[in-house]
Amino acid sequence: MRTVIGDILPLAVVITVSPINIVAAILLLFSRRPLLDATCYLGGFLVGVAAVLGILTVIADAVHLDSDSQRSRGVSVLLLALGIWLVAVAVRKFRSRPAPGETVPPPKWMDGITGFGPAKSLAAGLSVGAANPKNIAVGLASAVTIAAAGLAAGQTVGVIAVYTAFASLGVAAPIIAVLVLGDRSDKVLRNWQAWLDHNNTAMMSVIYLVFGVILVGKGLGGI
Repeated sequence: MRTVIGDILPLAVVITVSPINIVAAILLLFSRRPLLDATCYLGGFLVGVAAVLGILTVIADAVHLDSDSQRSRGVSVLLLALGIWLVAVAVRKFRSRPAPGETVPPPKWMDGITGFGPAKSLAAGLSVGAANPKNIAVGLASAVTIAAAGLAAGQTVGVIAVYTAFASLGVAAPIIAVLVLGDRSDKVLRNWQAWLDHNNTAMMSVIYLVFGVILVGKGLGGI
């Protein structure tokens, strides 16, 4: 179980440090009910990430991914393709990175986010956690690793819980900052937001490249 956790936690980093996920939590902390809205967003995000990995793990386990099966080789080809796709996305993002001083507009769904309220914040977190293609790609790679390990059901649930908690640390960080710093957190959060907004494209380029290479390695290793 510990070996599996060690294998998938590096993949969870892709989700942990994703700037858009974190910026959304920061913006919600400037709403009328900051802690409630941001906590609802975090709760939805946790459920979304866990649901994606849980469903993909059940599917991967159902096809019996033992190391010598033809199905396992097929999944390795899929991981290889996902890795190549992530590398290609990394190159495209790097080439389209903003010029120094240029501001990148936030995604459309973040318009008016400070007025979302608890229910809409929960739905936003669920959508970001479950529907992001990056999360699905990383979840698939992690699910294959979990299924191939042949863990007991309780161990699988434990691994998914650890992965989900680690993947959600980035979203939880602004909430923790508010709880620890109180009113002093405003300046800290604004600085975090400004830095993440400015470095979003560069960060994601590096993240996609690194973990694209990891998936390529996993894919090649199983063919």
